[in-house]
Amino acid sequence: MVRLPEPVSSVRRAVRASLTRVPAGSLLLVACSGGADSLALAEATAFEAPRRGLRAGLVTVDHGLQAGSAHRAEAVVAWATAAGLGPAEVATVDVAGLPGGPEAAARTARYAALDAAADRHHAAAILLGHTRDDQAETVLLALARGAGPRGLAGMPPRRGRYLRPLLDVSRADTRKACAALGLVPWDDPHNTDPVYARSRVRAAALPALVAALGDGVVANLARTAALVAADNAALEALTGSVLAAARTPAGLSVPRLAEAPDGVRTRALHAWARELGAPGGALSHRHVAALDALVTDWHGQGPTMLPGGIAVARRAGELVRV
Repeated sequence: MVRLPEPVSSVRRAVRASLTRVPAGSLLLVACSGGADSLALAEATAFEAPRRGLRAGLVTVDHGLQAGSAHRAEAVVAWATAAGLGPAEVATVDVAGLPGGPEAAARTARYAALDAAADRHHAAAILLGHTRDDQAETVLLALARGAGPRGLAGMPPRRGRYLRPLLDVSRADTRKACAALGLVPWDDPHNTDPVYARSRVRAAALPALVAALGDGVVANLARTAALVAADNAALEALTGSVLAAARTPAGLSVPRLAEAPDGVRTRALHAWARELGAPGGALSHRHVAALDALVTDWHGQGPTMLPGGIAVARRAGELVRV
């Protein structure tokens, strides 16, 4: 018997483990750009899904940002069809006018297209090809932004119907898997464009850390994300309890909030601000700190202004929207 190359086995094992909670008979859709990570993921899904009584298809998103993108997308679909993935289709998107920079606009358009495809085909899950290296880069970027535990938790293995089976698989192994299987991945030039912060982390910052601290840096950063995510889950449960206990008909009880540990109280205030309608992307540490000061540093100050034109004041021992 010919022994399967270890990188191929590694990718397939990761996919197999991620599918254990998907109901038999369900349809999976792999989001595949044609790069090594998503191509290795698509191949492994085509192999593993039928063995678990699942159907597997593929969606490749054409952002239209590079010459020849439509041709590459059609080539991915042709390969997927030959590999037994179906439905296999191109989702063409227009990023013009979407908020944020080019990366954010492309991400917004891509996820909207994937959600639309999943809805149309009644897919139970969408598989994404993020690897251990992507997770390590995410943690470094979060550190650079001064993000809290939510940012340092990185990308979750599962969020809603999105699955990331390869978060414990290295980028090098996805490339080796493709080579062993005779698959020729496409290298997106955006991944090495220094205009983008993630590209600079990938090309310079992370290699510098590996050179200074050893090969274990990537795995350790990814492991840190998993550990922080577990702590976050516990803190979120505590936050829910504190928020429920502090609710009043008008808002939140200041004495109840004051009893909570600092980290849990500020999480509760952040969650409440979101409930009031403050947009998450604009709600910063500064806003939450100002809300917290109404609880812990009260000296008669006026209302705190939150994004979205929301004002919160302390009145008769309560935080209330005014």
